[in-house]
Amino acid sequence: MSWGTELWDQYDNLAIHTNKGIEFLDKYANFIRDRLTIETEYAAKLRRLVKNYQPKKKEEEDNEFTSWQAFRKVLNEISDLAGQREVVAESLQLQIIQGISLLSKTLREERKKCLANGTYLHQNLTTQLAALERAKRNYEKAYRDSEKAVENYKKADMDLNLSRAEVERYKNIMTAKIQQSDDAKNEYANQLQKSNNLQQQHYHELLPEVFNRLQELDEKRTRGIREFIIGAADVESSVAPIIARCLEGMVKAGESINEKEDSYKVIERYQSGFTPPGDIPFEDLSKMDTLDTSQESHYNHVQSSHLTVKGTISANKIKKRVGIFNIFGSNKNSLTADGQKEDFSDLPPNQRRKKLQAKIAELQQKIQQETAARDGLMKMKVVYEANSSLGNPMTVEGQLNESEHKLEKLKMDLKKYQGYLEKANQIPIANNSPQANRTHSMNNGHRSSRHSNGSTEDNNYDGDFQPDDAGSLSSSSASPESGLGTSHTSLPGSAHGSTHENAMGEDAYYETEMEPLQPLGTCRALYPFEATSEGSIPMNEGEELQVIEIDQGDGWTRVRRINNTNGWDEGFVPTSYIECTLYA
Repeated sequence: MSWGTELWDQYDNLAIHTNKGIEFLDKYANFIRDRLTIETEYAAKLRRLVKNYQPKKKEEEDNEFTSWQAFRKVLNEISDLAGQREVVAESLQLQIIQGISLLSKTLREERKKCLANGTYLHQNLTTQLAALERAKRNYEKAYRDSEKAVENYKKADMDLNLSRAEVERYKNIMTAKIQQSDDAKNEYANQLQKSNNLQQQHYHELLPEVFNRLQELDEKRTRGIREFIIGAADVESSVAPIIARCLEGMVKAGESINEKEDSYKVIERYQSGFTPPGDIPFEDLSKMDTLDTSQESHYNHVQSSHLTVKGTISANKIKKRVGIFNIFGSNKNSLTADGQKEDFSDLPPNQRRKKLQAKIAELQQKIQQETAARDGLMKMKVVYEANSSLGNPMTVEGQLNESEHKLEKLKMDLKKYQGYLEKANQIPIANNSPQANRTHSMNNGHRSSRHSNGSTEDNNYDGDFQPDDAGSLSSSSASPESGLGTSHTSLPGSAHGSTHENAMGEDAYYETEMEPLQPLGTCRALYPFEATSEGSIPMNEGEELQVIEIDQGDGWTRVRRINNTNGWDEGFVPTSYIECTLYA
């Protein structure tokens, strides 16, 4: 079935239908363009999402957990997924959009030609039919005129009053009109024949050819839409295996999460190495004798003679003086970029050993890299010395000296940190209680002081001890304004006192007198606290206490409670459990 035979009289409807078909093709093209835009935006938003959730540098230490590692793998798979959506968008642009645009342009041009040809055929047929109509009207007029002329001649011939000449004139007019009628009849018959032939050709040959061409164009458009829809699906199918692998990667990343392993890594990260506090011994006051009294007196004497409290606590008699802008203080153990001490002595023993081991491994790796760089420079120097045209060996000499200097410094640092690690391995595990953290104890005749962040440092360590530049100023003044007070917190039985410590660049302390500390302010308990370790005291929510020593960085604040039994109770409470108001 063809349009030429079945729809021979539907020229206008076919013109409208073909136009709507091409408009539908353009509509499908707009649909693909909108989908392409969505695919592009989706890919861009996925990439932005991956970028926003990439681990920050401060979170790098958390990457050791399997859950974090799995999340990073998921981010990588999402990034690959975004890449596939970009591939889909690009393929739709190249294969579908451009194909539709080219087909639409071709169809419009061909349809325009077909419609122009059809219009031309219609005009020819219309012109021929108009000529036939004119010939028919001329024939009708000529025929009526001839009949009238015949009738006039007959009347004239019957009229006896007319002359012979008048009758002859009527006869000549009749003859002329009859001839004109015959000529018009022949012309009408000729135009009728031509019109019938043209009409036959128009409706059976010429116009069906135009309609069949329009049918081919419309079928081509329909076939093109089918191919484009299948092509768009094929574009999606081509990336489906890769997307499936991305999803499989996400599933594998989720399956790689091991909660037990993460729990173990938490232990590895935060394990301090301290042991829990032991049982508190029972004190039987009924069996206190003179020996106990003398021992207590001796203990108090030792406390008052050899122990100090670090930090500004209350009264001027128990106050650390560090001088103006800390220029007279000691800086034996400098801080690293992240605020920790160089030997990590401010960390718990286990964490300190881990940090030192990591630092040693880092230094060893740097030494290997620098050694390789030095060997390369030495080989380059030998080549330059053998063939001066390749380069000047003196230019390598400076780089070689610099490399040697860096290598020597790295080796010194490695030796220093190995000493720190050896010392850390020799430190016994201590009780992690606020009292143990705050109290300055005498270990093997060495004085140990509590750092502001909770660690202990052996100030008599002679392995890598180097006094700072301010140590030379320590003997210039002993006034409170200079920050260099007098201290007797040296070795038991030593007569050097603070003079020896100031010469070595150590912190200076005033001699402590065992007397009640002046309160620095008040605090209110935000939460109830039960004392479970030595040196701490319990408190109730909303209870008002006196602050006698502020937090030194270890998370504990020393407070005092007035009671009716022995005057007051003193001890440590968590800083996060209280709200402090210090005196001006």
